[in-house]
Amino acid sequence: MSANDIQILLNNLQDISFSGKRILVTGGAGFLGSWMCETILAKNGAVVCVDNLSSGRPSNIEEFSRSSRFSLVNYDISQPLEVDGPLDYVMHLASRASPLEFDQYPLEILKSNTLGTMNALEVARKFQTPFLFTSTSEIYGDPSITPTPETDRGNVNTIGIRGCYDEAKRAGEAICMAFHREYGIDVRIARIFNTYGPRMRNDGYYGRVVPRFIDQALNGRPITIFGDGLQTRSFCYVTDQIEGLIRLAFTPGLTGKPVNIGNPREITILDLAKRIYELTRSESALEYQELPEDDPRRRCPDITRAKKMLNWEPKVDLDTGLCKMIRHVSG
Repeated sequence: MSANDIQILLNNLQDISFSGKRILVTGGAGFLGSWMCETILAKNGAVVCVDNLSSGRPSNIEEFSRSSRFSLVNYDISQPLEVDGPLDYVMHLASRASPLEFDQYPLEILKSNTLGTMNALEVARKFQTPFLFTSTSEIYGDPSITPTPETDRGNVNTIGIRGCYDEAKRAGEAICMAFHREYGIDVRIARIFNTYGPRMRNDGYYGRVVPRFIDQALNGRPITIFGDGLQTRSFCYVTDQIEGLIRLAFTPGLTGKPVNIGNPREITILDLAKRIYELTRSESALEYQELPEDDPRRRCPDITRAKKMLNWEPKVDLDTGLCKMIRHVSG
C-alpha cells in the first residue's frame, strides 16, 4: 500500500476509531485482507491475522508484520479455530476468488466459505463480537436486473464451474443469518463487485482481469480477452472498497442487510483492455479466447443502499486507479 493510499483511507475514515480494538481478520495476508489489516493498524487498532498462505502472500504483510499490534496465525480456517481473547470484531475475508482457480481448488473454495464461515462465526459467538462476511456479486450469477440491487435473488448454475464459489458464498450468507437468528450475532454481509489495486496477484495463471491485462501489456504479450469482450464489469479501486467494508462493519442498524460495495461505472472488457493498452503505451496485440462457462454478460451494482445507509460511494475513477496499479506492477 502506498503512503498516499493509506493517507486517503485515514482521511476518509476520520469518524471511525480502532483505538483499543482487537480485530480478527481471516485471509489477512490476501489482497483485500492485507489492506484491511494495514488500515486497522494505521488507525491504532490491533490485528490477529489468520491465513494459511495458500492464496495470500507473506509479501503483502511484510511492511507491517513487525508491529507489536499485529500477529499472524498460519492456519486453515476450514478447521475449528481457537483464538486467545479479547476480540472486538471478526472479519471473514478468507477465500480464493479467481474464476481461473475454480476448477483447480473447488473443495478448498467451498470449505473456506462454508465451514470457514461457520468456524469464524463460532469465534464471534465465543467473544460476542460483530461479524463481517465478504460475500460477492457472484451470488447474483447472470442477474435479472442491471444495475443489480440487493433484492435480486440471483440466477446461478449450481453444477457449473463457478458453482463452488457462487453457491459457497450464498451458503455463507445463509450461515451468517442462521447464527444471527439462533445466537443473536450481529452479522454484516458485503457483496463485493470486482475490486482491483496493488497487491493483487498478477501471475499469469491467477487470471484476475485487471492485473492480467496490465502484466500482459507491460511485457508485450497478447492481451487475452474471453469471448467477444462485450461482457461488462464494474471495477472498484481498493481504497474505496476498504472504506465501504469498514463503514458497513461499524454503521448501526445493518445487521442482516446485505449491501453492495462496488463502483456503478460499467465498462466492457474490450474497452478495459483498450484503456490499459493506451495507459501502458503497449504494443501488445488483442487475442480472443473461448468464453468460460457461465461467465456473466453484465455486472454492475445498484449502490443506493450503500449511499443511503453508509453515506458511501466510490471516489477513485478508473483511469486514476489503473495508473496507480500500473505503477505498482511495473515497480
